[in-house]
Amino acid sequence: MATSDRPGNAVLRYAESRKNLIGSVCGLAGVGVTLTGAAGALWPLVVGGLYAAGALIAPPDRPATPEFAEEGDRLDGLRADFARLRAYLTEAELPPAARERLTALDTLVEALLAPGWVTDPEHLHVIARTVRQDIPEAVDTFVRTRWWARFAAGAEQPEHHLERQLAALHEEAKRIASDLHEAEEIRQRIHTEYVEGRGE
Repeated sequence: MATSDRPGNAVLRYAESRKNLIGSVCGLAGVGVTLTGAAGALWPLVVGGLYAAGALIAPPDRPATPEFAEEGDRLDGLRADFARLRAYLTEAELPPAARERLTALDTLVEALLAPGWVTDPEHLHVIARTVRQDIPEAVDTFVRTRWWARFAAGAEQPEHHLERQLAALHEEAKRIASDLHEAEEIRQRIHTEYVEGRGE
């Protein structure tokens, strides 16, 4: 899953972010304190410190979870929704371990959604649920929880839950891949027996 983040885009996105806006308001309060003469010669530290404090306490901007047009388990619609999911995931800020697990899951789901592989309705339903519900919910819940977790000392880190969820979803997708592999092996053996049997 590639990210196409140019430095200019990242700067523009930060300039429009909630962190920058709240930090700027706090920085302006620091300018106000400076104008009263209370900050003295330390006014740059006061303004900078208030900006940093505002940026730190601001809740992070969350990318909007994708809206999926399809609800059924048709492969074409599912592939289109998977593309929407990928665009959403490139915007989400995730820790490296979770991003690594997500990349592995993304690669496997992409392979399963290649035309001509998954035809079983139950398998398609599981993949559809993974793409449209499980992954977006796991990532969005992590982003929401991560900000509040810093106010709850001793609480379990939200990235641990995200990693566990992604690991479970990866195992579920691997079971589908294993079923496909087994079906292809059976098909290959049957064809071998058929071809060899023709010469008898």
